[in-house]
Amino acid sequence: MKQINEDIKQGIFKQIYLLYGEERYLRRQYRDRLQKALCGDDDMNVHFYEGKDVPVGQIIDLAETLPFLAERRVIFLTDSGLFKSGGEKMAEYLQAPCETTFFVFAEGDVDKRSKLYKTVQKAGYAAEFTVQDENTLKRWIAGVLAKDGKKITEKTILLFLSKTGTDMENIRMELEKLICYCIDRETVTEEDVEAICTTRISNHIFDMLNAIAAREQRQALELYYDLLALKEPPMRILFLLARQCNMLLQAKALKAKGYDNRTIGAKLGVPPFIAGKYLTQASKFKTSSLRNAVEKCVEAEEAVKTGRMNDVMSIEILILSVL
Repeated sequence: MKQINEDIKQGIFKQIYLLYGEERYLRRQYRDRLQKALCGDDDMNVHFYEGKDVPVGQIIDLAETLPFLAERRVIFLTDSGLFKSGGEKMAEYLQAPCETTFFVFAEGDVDKRSKLYKTVQKAGYAAEFTVQDENTLKRWIAGVLAKDGKKITEKTILLFLSKTGTDMENIRMELEKLICYCIDRETVTEEDVEAICTTRISNHIFDMLNAIAAREQRQALELYYDLLALKEPPMRILFLLARQCNMLLQAKALKAKGYDNRTIGAKLGVPPFIAGKYLTQASKFKTSSLRNAVEKCVEAEEAVKTGRMNDVMSIEILILSVL
């Protein structure tokens, strides 16, 4: 990211940029910044392609066309999938592209072993946008609110993050709701967060497992019925339950090996503070109980797919059986 900022500041650009990683909001922000810096108001020599099955041959032909009354032609490709498979032809072209054509790729996931990734890394610049850590998110949230003249305590920010998760795009939308809700007030309170912010489904799953660990059968079922009322498909709920139990099982095993939260988070693909939450919840379960829960999830899925049980009832029975 620092390299991109420096390139924009100096006006000296790489011919190829790859923006990749889990954090969509930052990927989009930097793509837009590069577009503004590279293209300005020129809309005749800028081209956008999105999704898989992009016409690579057509794009290469376009790249070989000189820009019209401009310094450069810029081609943006988003979520093309070329860095996972099918990018060999593009990789070959990018080894010696037309010097007036620039490329900006924005991808959620890449294979660093691919020929295209290695070509971009050698000929251009690849920037990874990972999930931001807790302190970075807290500073960013406070900064966004401050621009609108709002104040917020650290305790309220933590409550806010517990509802929104770490996805910056989701956080930004929820912040806009908060700012509008508190338009006549300077301070954002916990009551405001509770009143206006949407709790993500993963948080409901987390609360369900807390209720299961505390052997609070009624509360676990009520949380499940809340999700159904929100039109969440039962099989998606089952998938998330199985995923959460599996994550807790992995976190527990890694902790037993002596790893710290940062290392556990890296191995699980989550920020350290989320890893800490997993470990706290995992400590409420025996390893055998978590393994049993994962097995029960698999059995419930099989029962639904074979028609032996309907999807809603299968999860009710699952919740009752693991308590």
